[in-house]
Amino acid sequence: MRFLTLRSTGRCAIKPRSAGHLYVGWHKKRMREIGLVIFDCDGVLVDSERISNRVFCSMLNELGLGVTLEDMFQHFVGLSMPQCVELITNMLGKPPPQDFVEILRNRTEVALMEQVAPIPGVPEMLDRIRVPYCVASSGSHDKIRLTLGATGLLERFVNRIFSVADVSRPKPAPDVFLHAAHQMGVDPVNCVVIEDTPTGVRAGVAAGMHVLGFCAHTPASRLKEAGAHAVYEEMRRLPMLLQVATQPFVAADTPQAARP
Repeated sequence: MRFLTLRSTGRCAIKPRSAGHLYVGWHKKRMREIGLVIFDCDGVLVDSERISNRVFCSMLNELGLGVTLEDMFQHFVGLSMPQCVELITNMLGKPPPQDFVEILRNRTEVALMEQVAPIPGVPEMLDRIRVPYCVASSGSHDKIRLTLGATGLLERFVNRIFSVADVSRPKPAPDVFLHAAHQMGVDPVNCVVIEDTPTGVRAGVAAGMHVLGFCAHTPASRLKEAGAHAVYEEMRRLPMLLQVATQPFVAADTPQAARP
């Protein structure tokens, strides 16, 4: 396994150690290593959020809820399906029809198969990353495999796909990120999370991981408010951010409780 090694000395100083290692000095005097990059899926690896939420928005309109696509990104993006159903129930004053989720998934699957594409720059970025990586998403395993498969990315994540279905609590609890780190054999403090939603950012921070907010479709201010240590809007910049570590690597020694 390859690592990027971070050593905090109060000044930024990059020194070569050996192939696959970088020393970077920061505020605290301690050795840190980047051993794993954990990607969210929708909106980070695959450009699926607008496709899925157009379908979702249309179905909510059919139920009589006057929501817009902007509302979907404000209130639904980043939530698990059970969390979405709970929110819909609160908005309607009653649960949605029993077959709502099944119909939503079927319509979304058709739309994704026809329209989904990788986030620009993702294939090239993955070719350049020098440390192990995986995906940890609020989506189901079937949806993750569907979108990664339709975009030609699935083979890059064989045996490295983790879902909130694998754990007891969804984001913003840290469970899925901690599960991914455990399965990959990397200490949470040595993990970097790539997220595009405030909910996901909070989960990464609660896990004690360094969080980079991808702000191509989400206001950078919302990701920063959620706790992102740095934000960026072009995926091609990620390998540079990981190798040169242009932002301080700040993480808790042990995972924290998730924010409410």
